[in-house]
Order: sequence, then structure tokens, then C-alpha cells
Amino acid sequence: VQLVESGGGLVQPGGSLRLSCAASLFTFSTYDMSWYRQGPGKERELVAAITSAGGITNYGDLVKGRFAISRDNAKKTVYLQMNSLKPEDTAVYYCNARRRPWSTFNYWGQGTQVTVSS
Repeated sequence: VQLVESGGGLVQPGGSLRLSCAASLFTFSTYDMSWYRQGPGKERELVAAITSAGGITNYGDLVKGRFAISRDNAKKTVYLQMNSLKPEDTAVYYCNARRRPWSTFNYWGQGTQVTVSS
């Protein structure tokens, strides 16, 4: 199982980025997908989540109204559109895939760095 994130980089405050996470999961459509991030000196936190069928999304309070999560089950890919980026969004962003039982089916990508700076 592999989750490969891409799309990170350096962006100015107020700018946008779109992250992608391509999965090698055979049954991708059965997995709930999430994006987490970990900033310097901070704990890992939930950024956004989307259910397996894409019907329900959930966002961390700090990104509501600015970020949007989506998925394409045919491409086995989940996306994170990030708008109005702020310096405090600087972090390593990780993709997560899980389904029940979570103790068995819980996978992480290697992370992609997002730096928001002028």
C-alpha cells in the first residue's frame, strides 16, 4: 500500500496550492481519506476528511472556508485545494487512508512540505 502526496511547495501569503494524494489501494473507494498537517514544533492535526463515497466532508476550524477536500475514486486520488494561504499554514501535509477495523487498515503517506512565506 502506498500513498504518494504531491503539490507542495513555496507560496506567498494569500496564494493557493492544490495537493494530491495518489493511492495504490486496490479498494480505494472503501476508504475514508484525510489530510493532516504538522507544523514546526506542533502536534499533527486534522485538516480535512472525506468519507469513502465522498458524501460527507469535515474540516479543522483553522481552515474552514479556505480549504476544500475532494476525491476521484476512479483515479484513486484525493485532493486538497488550499486558498487564501497564511504563514501559519506552513507545515508538512500528510495523506491518510483508513477503514474499519482502523487498527488494521490505517495508512499514511510520506508527507509534502507547504511553506507560506513572502
